[in-house]
Amino acid sequence: MGPEYDHHRSMPSPDKRRPSEHGSRSIKGGMMITGLDHVVALVRDIGAAKAAYQTLLGRAPAWQNSGEGADRVLFTLANMTIELMAPSGFNVAADRIRALLDDREGVLASLCFRVADMGKMHRRLERVALRPDPVAEVESSDVASGAVLHWKRTRAATELTRGVRMFFLELAEERPLSAATDLAPIDGLDHVVVTTEDSDRAAALYGARLGLDLALDRSHQDWGQLMFFRCGDLIVEVVRRPVAGGDSLHDRLWGLSWRVADIDATRARLLAAGLDVTEVRNGRKPGTRIMTVRNGTCGIQTVLLERSPKPVE
Repeated sequence: MGPEYDHHRSMPSPDKRRPSEHGSRSIKGGMMITGLDHVVALVRDIGAAKAAYQTLLGRAPAWQNSGEGADRVLFTLANMTIELMAPSGFNVAADRIRALLDDREGVLASLCFRVADMGKMHRRLERVALRPDPVAEVESSDVASGAVLHWKRTRAATELTRGVRMFFLELAEERPLSAATDLAPIDGLDHVVVTTEDSDRAAALYGARLGLDLALDRSHQDWGQLMFFRCGDLIVEVVRRPVAGGDSLHDRLWGLSWRVADIDATRARLLAAGLDVTEVRNGRKPGTRIMTVRNGTCGIQTVLLERSPKPVE
């Protein structure tokens, strides 16, 4: 479902729609964001990326689709989906993906938020001057099973979202989940990281305009400023680390932090698969343990995180 680069064909809206299982929450102004539906990662080679992420996640693809300039493989976890998208053939859409990759193995390309009511969402985006595209009705077929999904989609103007491509999607049916294929699989996404040179304007975008709940705003001389915005049961983390010559007008999708139940077991599995991973260390947030995955991620900055169980009261 890679929104801007996704050329699944538009279809009439289905009559019956199953409500999202992500859980919804009305937000001031009538907007309803229920979570992060998916992130799109552009990759050079869809076969290599599919194999890499099956190893990393310890899960099988849930959806595969090709057409109009792109091959797509989706892995759906408990709280979101990662969509891998590679150029296919030589046409405008494929050439655009190649241009965005710019000779890199892979790059995070866009965020797609799940919404409960596309009509309300679209009106809200117009009111906060994010200039949304007209709502499109879209369908996609899985190449393996022949199953079909339908959704409504809109896109905010990228020049108004500080250079981060943002889409908003209302699914008619839930995607199938990716089955575990190995021990100690990754369970879900803990947070997606966005870097910024202007934390005030980034906070205004994710908080005031998108309506996400600011759960943390903390600064430190050693690592800059962190802002956590709740989005369903995961976090959009906005990080400001001023860099000489940085771009104050454009933010950047930087990396993913995946949630695991047993980080030692997951580390052992990845080491056995030949991946280069760091030692497990304590996270900055109390009660967390983390490690970095140095390869096998298509060049995408990747951290794994384990949260300690909350004590029983």
